Amino acid sequence: MLAALLMGAVLLLMPPGLSPGGYVAQGTEATRADELLAQRFGSGLPDVVLRVRTAVDADAPSVADAGLRLAEDVAGRRGVQHVFSYWSEQDARLLSRDRHTALVMVDLAGSEAQAVDTARSLVPQLVGQHGPLSVSATGASWVSVQVSELSKSDLLTAELVSFPLVVLVLLVVFGSLAGALLPALVGGFAVTGTLATLRLVAPHYPVSVFAPNLAAALGFGLAVDYALLVVARHRDELAAGASVRDAAAAAVRATSGAVFYSAATIFTCLAALLLFPLTFLRSIALAGMLVVAFSAAATLLLLPPALLLLGERLRRPARPAGIRPRPALPWARLARAATRRPALSACCAAGLLLCLLLPFGHIRFGPADVRVLPAEAAAHKVSRQIGSEFDVPWNRTLQVLLPRTDAFDHEAQVDAYARRLSGLPDVDLVDCATGSYRDGRQLAPPGPSAALYTAPGVTWLAVVATESRDRHAALTDLLRATPSPDNHLVTGEPARQADTETALTERLPLAAAWIVVGMVLLLFLLTGSLVLPLKTVVVGLLSLGATFGALVTVFQDGHLLSLIGGSTPTSELILPVPLLMFCVAFGLGIDYEVFLLARVLEEHSQGRPLKEAVVTGVAATSRVITAAALLVALALLPLITSQLTILKMLGLGLALAVLVDATLVRGVLVPAVMCLLGRANWWAPAPMARWHQRRTGAVSRVEPAPATFLPLARMDAEGRQVPAPVDEKAG
Repeated sequence: MLAALLMGAVLLLMPPGLSPGGYVAQGTEATRADELLAQRFGSGLPDVVLRVRTAVDADAPSVADAGLRLAEDVAGRRGVQHVFSYWSEQDARLLSRDRHTALVMVDLAGSEAQAVDTARSLVPQLVGQHGPLSVSATGASWVSVQVSELSKSDLLTAELVSFPLVVLVLLVVFGSLAGALLPALVGGFAVTGTLATLRLVAPHYPVSVFAPNLAAALGFGLAVDYALLVVARHRDELAAGASVRDAAAAAVRATSGAVFYSAATIFTCLAALLLFPLTFLRSIALAGMLVVAFSAAATLLLLPPALLLLGERLRRPARPAGIRPRPALPWARLARAATRRPALSACCAAGLLLCLLLPFGHIRFGPADVRVLPAEAAAHKVSRQIGSEFDVPWNRTLQVLLPRTDAFDHEAQVDAYARRLSGLPDVDLVDCATGSYRDGRQLAPPGPSAALYTAPGVTWLAVVATESRDRHAALTDLLRATPSPDNHLVTGEPARQADTETALTERLPLAAAWIVVGMVLLLFLLTGSLVLPLKTVVVGLLSLGATFGALVTVFQDGHLLSLIGGSTPTSELILPVPLLMFCVAFGLGIDYEVFLLARVLEEHSQGRPLKEAVVTGVAATSRVITAAALLVALALLPLITSQLTILKMLGLGLALAVLVDATLVRGVLVPAVMCLLGRANWWAPAPMARWHQRRTGAVSRVEPAPATFLPLARMDAEGRQVPAPVDEKAG
């Protein structure tokens, strides 16, 4: 608790220092070209775009004077590096088709974080009415500001709405305030420790603005999982007649292995995100790994003394007189039915998951841009207005940089190169220092804006792609393969997106291998089997595929989107989200499997036949896992109802993954598959099996004959294990 107070002091005294970006892979050709463009031309994607609307023609003298004064005012502000406006550049592309709206492009000095800080103070001073000009704003830095603000409000919602809901459900599950506060204690410690550590890390490494949101949801979810497991076992021991100290010791002894291996598996899955060259994914991985470590530490270090201090107050409330015991839990009956016809049950469950997986076949990926904001957000609204009023296609323009070619010294070569590029498939227009080109011909000679494309010894060309976004990646490759007067680099939104997809795809096999090998090793240490870990990985992938299919159906196709507060489908999934989902949801799915396997293993090691051990394991863990899944879904509710699309995707995906794993997978598929495998469940190569037996002191798991089975325990009507009477004549 002293450590928690110190971490709370860090939260109060240190600023968040969070980063709004990190969605583009670093070290690619596109990012190298962006750096050169910024160094030589001071240009790139504008940090802030001002939409300036007038009631009359933008070239009217009074409007032009006001526009020039506005541009000069912005250029003189602190933190502003360059300003390009229609009135100062006379670039027709910065004037709308009805000539009543003009654009002012603002480049801000410093790093991405510094540009966001500048935009946070600058934009509110600029938007509004300036004489005949009505100014509104969008742009990368202003989008980041609004994303950061909405992220903070969503985190506050998580604290004010989710926490009381979780405590209320815990009161229902435990029937006592003391029991309900224990998971809240573990979750509060885990989230506080994670957020404090992130604030210590943020000055030295970019931490995503979404990291605290995911840490809060994941922290309370894991805290509920682990605390429920320990406290439920503690109450079972108390009900069996053990003293408070003995019950606490037995509960910790029985559950600490499951907590450790569960935390280790989730930690391993999250560590795979560190392999991808995106700071967004790496910072989310750091937050997740921290919250997992703090959750496990709080469970193993805070709960045992708390169990002793609360003493008899954790005992299960007595059933009122005259109230009949409830019948066996439905999950136990479902597991018994699944093990009675295992082949049919496994095929039905797997078939349903495969049907849910089908929409994944037409998944499309897109960048994390202004669409992460809700449609009513100012930056999103202004961006849509610009898209409808202007012919400037910001999201489909590629920049081809010739870093060692001077446009004046090599005018003929640049002209021929521009003609060649304009004749390529999927190219709509080429602008450069020598003019504008289309279909291999020059449309117009150089205009007033030609100077923007050249600097001493270097030049660049703006290549506008057609509206077919599916062809943009192919066009990027074609531009890079087309011969140029000298070496050339290609950047722009399509190129950055293509390079990021390529970088992530190249690392995906390594990350998948890391997760699979890590899962197999950890679950082998837990079970002594090589078959069970492989079965767990296959079932987990099948369950995760169903979750991805649901995300495509809701966010990409727009079905049922209004039920979670969405308005417009994105037509694409934001690129980093599926990778993040893969690692986090896969780890959470394995979480419940570890709880179940640990209990089945315990029952089987006591002499129960496999089928009965599976049914008993499902019955014994059903109350804990069902309550935990419900509470995790509640903890993720603020993400699902978030105003930010990326948080909606994460919240809904994780909640679906948890609920599917806790119901269909754990209740039907896993019991059926384990019964189909039979004795093969415990198979491992002889050297590995001998090593595991020496390490754990376990004996070989040979299925006992039914005639000699002596029950060491039985299940009561509520699925709890209680001592069974022993036949003294049988010894």
